[in-house]
Amino acid sequence: MQISKLSGLKREDFQSTIQGKQTDLFTLVNKRGFEVCITNYGGALVAIMVPDINGKIGNVIQGHDNIQGVVESPEPFLSTLIGRYGNRICKGHFQIDGETYELAINNGPNHLHGGPTGFHARVWDAKQLDDQTLELHYLSADGEEGFPGNLDITVIYRWTNDNELAIEYKATTDKATIVNLTNHGFFSLAGIANPTPDIMDLECYINADFYVPIDEVSIPTGEIRSVAGTPFDFRTMHAVGDMIDADDEQTRNGAGYDHSWLVSKEEFGELSFAAKIYEPNSGRSMEVWTTEPAVQVYTDNWATGYPGQLGATFPRRSAICFEAQHAPDTPNQTHFPSCILRPGEDYWQLTVYKFGTSSGPENTNLSGDIWGK
Repeated sequence: MQISKLSGLKREDFQSTIQGKQTDLFTLVNKRGFEVCITNYGGALVAIMVPDINGKIGNVIQGHDNIQGVVESPEPFLSTLIGRYGNRICKGHFQIDGETYELAINNGPNHLHGGPTGFHARVWDAKQLDDQTLELHYLSADGEEGFPGNLDITVIYRWTNDNELAIEYKATTDKATIVNLTNHGFFSLAGIANPTPDIMDLECYINADFYVPIDEVSIPTGEIRSVAGTPFDFRTMHAVGDMIDADDEQTRNGAGYDHSWLVSKEEFGELSFAAKIYEPNSGRSMEVWTTEPAVQVYTDNWATGYPGQLGATFPRRSAICFEAQHAPDTPNQTHFPSCILRPGEDYWQLTVYKFGTSSGPENTNLSGDIWGK
């Protein structure tokens, strides 16, 4: 029996045959001894073991401790890869070059996160390249979940010696399609527990002057709105709970925060600082860096207290998500940056989650390890 040293997860509990492929648990260990555990079912993160300010190591990602739990999770997108299109598409239809495509409706009247059998529910081919690197590959067939084109995707997880989890995405297609890949990590910097503490006192900074307002079914209104004077202004670090339930149409529409912030960048596509959170009780912090133009921030507004890893439970608002991506519904919002990928083009993005024990919004440099050096 192989047990991950810090997480306590058992590899054999993740080994099964699903969709004719083998599922497994892969453990990345950096030179400081800290761990990240990933299963190739949906590319789900099931453990990120990092220290608090006193050196106590805890798991800061929500997930499950066996493959059945991952497959049957009450939250199907729990810390998984998301695709072919992350976020919502209005009424599940879009056009490319005058041709209309119809997708599954799985979130009210809309399409969400690639559909019920999106990338979160697929077994990826996995290759552990070294102690700190996992490569996942999936070929999404033309017509899968209604999307056009055979999309060939590679996702590489790198766990650096500076406790940076770098996620690199690559894709090509043989027919024009839409692509908006991300990871839906549910982060709990206090450490998962029974129950996992809520995030209301979690301090947050978001490097964004603008956000995307949504209607009552979480579809963008088309407006790009300044955060100034709204509950969405995190340009000064403050607690998530300060204004999450403000008397504001947008927090009501999202049942809290479930919105896209447009990351302030000097150049489109550059790897830049997007956000930081700090958990005051543990002293843990996490920075988000991304090449993507936006981050969808979701405050776990619909969790029910369901069970997770090793006896932990996940109540409402016990996690926060930073899903680096393009803005929602881009195929139907022509003034948003396009998500169309055409034959001969390469899709590429890099997102980094850097864990530490510090406060304040100050960003720091990332290590060269994120490039696999």
